[in-house]
Amino acid sequence: MRNTWLLCQKELRSYFNSPVAYIVLTLFLLITGFFFTTTLFLIGQATMRQTFQLTPIVFLFFVPAITMRLIAEEKRSGSIELLFTWPTRDWEIVVGKFAAAWIFITMAIGLTLAFTYSVSGIGSLDAGETFGGYLGLILMGGAFAAIGTWTSSLTQNQIVSFVVSLTVIAALYLVENLLGLLPMSWAPILQFLSVTHHFNNLARGVIDSRDLIYFASLIILMLKLAHSSLESRRWK
Repeated sequence: MRNTWLLCQKELRSYFNSPVAYIVLTLFLLITGFFFTTTLFLIGQATMRQTFQLTPIVFLFFVPAITMRLIAEEKRSGSIELLFTWPTRDWEIVVGKFAAAWIFITMAIGLTLAFTYSVSGIGSLDAGETFGGYLGLILMGGAFAAIGTWTSSLTQNQIVSFVVSLTVIAALYLVENLLGLLPMSWAPILQFLSVTHHFNNLARGVIDSRDLIYFASLIILMLKLAHSSLESRRWK
């Protein structure tokens, strides 16, 4: 675990040693802040519900942008070969880089607590709904970060990683919209695959073990695929 944590710290420093992290965080807050203020004045209710519903749309682009370089840049620069010479296992590299991206995403989500504080000053927030919404965003961010880690392990081109990650994430986000186009017998399958379905359950304040298992399983599966991709390169 020590190697994993060291790699995580190294990756986090690389985010904040350049202006990219600050630009991305600022854009994230500006966009989510726009959603927050617009829905607050339109609805006129002390709730974060609409902000929670719209933030995943930002994630579609935000998460691939911060994960596209995780492993792809190591491959492009050749530093991946140096990592292979260190006393680190492939899974430690994958988990360390994934953890850094997830922490960064969670930090961005944490900054939106300022919106929650503002709303709480206007009226009485639903504590269960607010907790579920934030939990859902953090788990969704983790799942999307795991997907980005996997796609970044497949190529040395960051743009390719971004596009593939965006495509996979968008597919999981929009798959539930196919319910009206396919037979109803497909509904349970589409809902199970849909990240939106599981997130919406949590955002309503309903903490169901099935939704938690879904996100945990998706994260583990994507990290396993990333590990397999990295392992195959080691033996080439």
